[in-house]
Amino acid sequence: MKLEHIGIAVQSLGVSDELFAKLLGKESYKKESVEREGVTTSFYAAGESKIELLEASREESPIAKFISKKGEGIHHLAFGVDDIAAEVQRLKKEGFEFISEEPKEGADNKLVVFLHPKSTNGVLIELCQEKP
Repeated sequence: MKLEHIGIAVQSLGVSDELFAKLLGKESYKKESVEREGVTTSFYAAGESKIELLEASREESPIAKFISKKGEGIHHLAFGVDDIAAEVQRLKKEGFEFISEEPKEGADNKLVVFLHPKSTNGVLIELCQEKP
């Protein structure tokens, strides 16, 4: 398991893209809309990991709800795994709770599942695997 990316909830991708391009000294390598989740993303390479900026594309999306409660900031930590189904089963046996145990399509050509923050010290954890 490796840190794949850090997800950051933002009000405006335009404003945040400008900020992170200056901070990291490079432009976003990919922008993508994930309609099912009501989010638009922008990815930056950052060493061995990535930064994923997340902007809500509709008011009832999880990102919009997060920002209304907590404001902009770190939304989740994502860990890359080789076999997402096996990791779900392993972590369930260890007592972790999932928001959904069934992997679904996420951004950046990944299959994803999320662990519930109540079982991870309040941190939303994403597991992601490259789609076959």
